[in-house]
Amino acid sequence: MEVEPRHPSIKGPADMFTGDVWFEVIAAPKPVPSRMRVNAVHFAPGARTAWHSHAVGQTLHITEGYGMVQSQGGLIVHVRPGDTVYTPPGEWHWHGAAPNSLMTHLAMWEAPPVGQESEWGDLVTDAEYGAL
Repeated sequence: MEVEPRHPSIKGPADMFTGDVWFEVIAAPKPVPSRMRVNAVHFAPGARTAWHSHAVGQTLHITEGYGMVQSQGGLIVHVRPGDTVYTPPGEWHWHGAAPNSLMTHLAMWEAPPVGQESEWGDLVTDAEYGAL
């Protein structure tokens, strides 16, 4: 058993996020065979991820505030504390805070045995974000 110290907060990079986003690493991979990752991600109002996909899928669990998620080609879905969102492998999507609310979620995903865990695309435009 290991007890790990708390990781410092990390500012989300501007090429992957619009607005102020901070995250803390909760679980990083341990020696093989573990490939699990968990981050607590904190979004300021209106902040959001860029379009992205995960090789092995992703699960989000909303813990605070109100947010929005969208799969490419789908409708924007509003989420609130207690909601859990699953995005299947390879599905392009984005997620973030609602315009007037902070939002925190736990992001959980696995790395594939070989290759890239996530692929990042364009930032979500204001027009895409506002398409309610």
